[in-house]
Amino acid sequence: MATSIDLVADLGEGFGTWTMGADDALLDTLTSANIACGFHAGDPRTMDATVRGCVSRGIGIGAHPSFPDLAGFGRRAMDLSENEVRTDVLFQLGALHAFAVANGTSLSHIAPHGKLGNLVAVRQDYARAVVDAVTAFDPSLIVLAQDGALADEATARGLCVGIVGIADRAYNSDGTLVARSEPGAVIHDVDVLVERTVRMVVEEVVEAVDGTLIPVVADTVLVHGDNPGAVANAKAIRAALEAAGVTIAPLAQVVASRRARDVGCSA
Repeated sequence: MATSIDLVADLGEGFGTWTMGADDALLDTLTSANIACGFHAGDPRTMDATVRGCVSRGIGIGAHPSFPDLAGFGRRAMDLSENEVRTDVLFQLGALHAFAVANGTSLSHIAPHGKLGNLVAVRQDYARAVVDAVTAFDPSLIVLAQDGALADEATARGLCVGIVGIADRAYNSDGTLVARSEPGAVIHDVDVLVERTVRMVVEEVVEAVDGTLIPVVADTVLVHGDNPGAVANAKAIRAALEAAGVTIAPLAQVVASRRARDVGCSA
């Protein structure tokens, strides 16, 4: 059973005058935030405001890099080279870093978004590209990932890894996420969300769509900020976890306590 867990959501995903999600309300429940860096969503004003909101609440700030797919919200596959992925991730890290420094803070982690986030779990070249970017930029960043190629590559290269358990997405039996084009891929029923999240954290398993129980030893639980009811869902999940005796704690604290003997994870 996990005694502590981080709560994270994807934030800053508006663009210009168009907004997505109730970021301010979500921030009152979270301990970490994945902030869009301009390639799938986000713009300079949105990034700056989201970083400031995190700083005012003491919330960990993570980069949420994507394929360069603003029109498709980063959820379409793109046939990029390994070097293109590496340099795109570096570009986005640098963009968010600028706003972090301007607001007197620094980045704590990186969490690839959307289709890139899906593919780094199964494509070694993309996983290697993300790790190359992080190693060059700041090897102290925690790499948030599902079990798979990115987590393995980052661990092998001495980076600190935080495993993500996703509360509101259905899992296939191999541990990958059900494609958003499939029915039931996104879970909206708050009672189901609460039950599966508590089980994920306390029992360290999640039920796949075929009934298979998949082991998930999570350091953080992700709630998608663009889903309807995201604020209510996050509040209900936090309350249920605390009622189950789980402490909600910052990501760095959770990862350090869980992997104190791993290279790069003791600080």
